[in-house]
Amino acid sequence: MKYFTTVNDITDSGGLVKAALALKKNPFAHSHLGKNKTLGLIFLNPSLRTRLSTQKAARMLGMDVVIMNMDKESWAIEWKDDVIMNGSTVEHIKDAAAVLGMYCDIIGIRCFASLSDRGQDYSEHLLVQLMRYCQVPVVSLESATLHPLQSLADAITIAEHQRKGIRPKVVLTWAPHIKPLPQAVANSFSEWMLRLDTDVTIACPEGYDLCEDYTRGAKLTHNQEEALKDADFIYVKNWSAYEPYGAMPEVKTNWMLTEEKYRLSAQAHIMHCLPVRRNLELSSALIDHPNSLVKHQAENRLYAAMVVLKTMLETVRKTETSTIEVQEIEQV
Repeated sequence: MKYFTTVNDITDSGGLVKAALALKKNPFAHSHLGKNKTLGLIFLNPSLRTRLSTQKAARMLGMDVVIMNMDKESWAIEWKDDVIMNGSTVEHIKDAAAVLGMYCDIIGIRCFASLSDRGQDYSEHLLVQLMRYCQVPVVSLESATLHPLQSLADAITIAEHQRKGIRPKVVLTWAPHIKPLPQAVANSFSEWMLRLDTDVTIACPEGYDLCEDYTRGAKLTHNQEEALKDADFIYVKNWSAYEPYGAMPEVKTNWMLTEEKYRLSAQAHIMHCLPVRRNLELSSALIDHPNSLVKHQAENRLYAAMVVLKTMLETVRKTETSTIEVQEIEQV
């Protein structure tokens, strides 16, 4: 695996979940893999779980880790090609990424959506530019459109808690917020659940439908209470409108998941990626409910990062071994 940016980078998503669960049982079994390897973590946006879990995962695999808050600590980066750099930017991503690739064996980058230019956000311009110029494996720590590490952790959590032999009904339901948020977590969760063996329903107010590229095959509804009936897992998350992009159309009814609404489900497990605004997105009573999985999801961020980094390190090792073998043959 050279890139981890979407479920489409994975040939066997179910197999990756099983591998993560195996790592969880014996997390230090592969601590030799990362010896003399460096993970570079590049942040353009805030992070708590992503930063700490990925850093710890790398160290449990024996890697060194370097971290840069590029939005604060780096030279101002120019991300566009073929421009005259006579403005505020100081260094081009073509040069910065090449240097990062020389210093690091794997790079992770976190770059949120601008929510101002849908074309640029959905082209994943920043992520693509880094991948183009760094020449090493890249992990998305959340991009403009997707958050694959979170979704892998969610898939691990569901695999641990679903009833055996039952195809679970998984409901992704929109929640209120005070400001427009990207669609990345919702997009990503939808595409991962659709790839795995789950029955997916997405509930949101009118005006908040997600991009069809990530929801095709899911059941879509604007009736939250209908969606919650018989749910096995309820994933609560806010997102802004896809059209008009980044907007917050008025919602006249209360979409916060309450205890009354929760009783419509089949005693579902409650999920949220965190951070969560208590009693706005989700009631405190449900966050702290015995069926809440929010802390389990956070714990599994570690094993999601571990299994991705382990797979990449194994790929790097195979490439290095092949290169050495070719060089030895040429010397004969």
